[in-house]
Amino acid sequence: MKKTIFVFLMVAMLVMTSFAGCCGGGDVADDAFKVGILAPAVTHGWVAAVAYNAELQCKEMGLDYQVQTSTNAEEMTAQLEDLITWGAEAIVAFPQWEGMEVPIQEAIDEGIVVVNFDIEIDADGVYRVTGDNYDMGVQGAHYIFDKIGADGIVVTLSVPTSGSVSKLRMDGFLDTMAEIDQNWVLKEYATAFTREDGLADFADILVSNPQIDAVYSLDDETSIGVLQAIMEAGRTDIKVITGGGGCQEYFNMMPDYPDMWVQSALYSPAMVKEAVKMAVDILNGEEVDSPMVIPTSLVDKDNYEDYLDANSPY
Repeated sequence: MKKTIFVFLMVAMLVMTSFAGCCGGGDVADDAFKVGILAPAVTHGWVAAVAYNAELQCKEMGLDYQVQTSTNAEEMTAQLEDLITWGAEAIVAFPQWEGMEVPIQEAIDEGIVVVNFDIEIDADGVYRVTGDNYDMGVQGAHYIFDKIGADGIVVTLSVPTSGSVSKLRMDGFLDTMAEIDQNWVLKEYATAFTREDGLADFADILVSNPQIDAVYSLDDETSIGVLQAIMEAGRTDIKVITGGGGCQEYFNMMPDYPDMWVQSALYSPAMVKEAVKMAVDILNGEEVDSPMVIPTSLVDKDNYEDYLDANSPY
């Protein structure tokens, strides 16, 4: 399993490396807007797919663009300065660390349009595009209720180390539980947003829980590990497992479990396309709604084919 994860991350890193510092391919019109994309280096397949989708949108819109990836706030700050020197008119920023507030504010003060993707930046004048973490929990609770009804044992897999992401997804789930007519026995465990942790942690959970009806998982990668643990244990009691993100591998697994509902609450890396579009709209002098919150879509074996992208690195 560790070898599989290593190979996956190496492939994702190669994909991401191909994006770093690249300009738009082909001929770019002289009057094309110059847009920079700041993204973190690969820590998760979802992150790699953000850069992939940002580049797709830049190409589609005929922009002069650069995609830069970094491993910390200091490196991203240096890349931000490089983009300013290059002449970026707008920057789509996806930082995953504290410490970007001051350089982002300085860029805005210089007249550069900055659209913050996903993670909130405390800067005056920044625009924002994000998904709805809280609603992912709401949709997860309703989905499980629809599949198992009012009675059952439900395991939740929170990820405290992810901060607000886990908290919002758990809050949405727990608040909705309180509103619907259910008698679930809830058992909460902590894990991480990796398939390796999902496998190891859920193998232990299965040993200590001889009956489980549904699993509320917050992430597709975690869920892939959970599914492996379930199959290796030969368990047939679990009827539902949720996920979150937009992992193509996970989507393709959904029809392979005819006796289980495998679901993902879409927090798609393709949302970054809306951030690129917003940046261009602002440069064109158009009014935009910010923050833009992308509604949650649910993916399972009934509709997964509508969300497949063979070229996505995630």
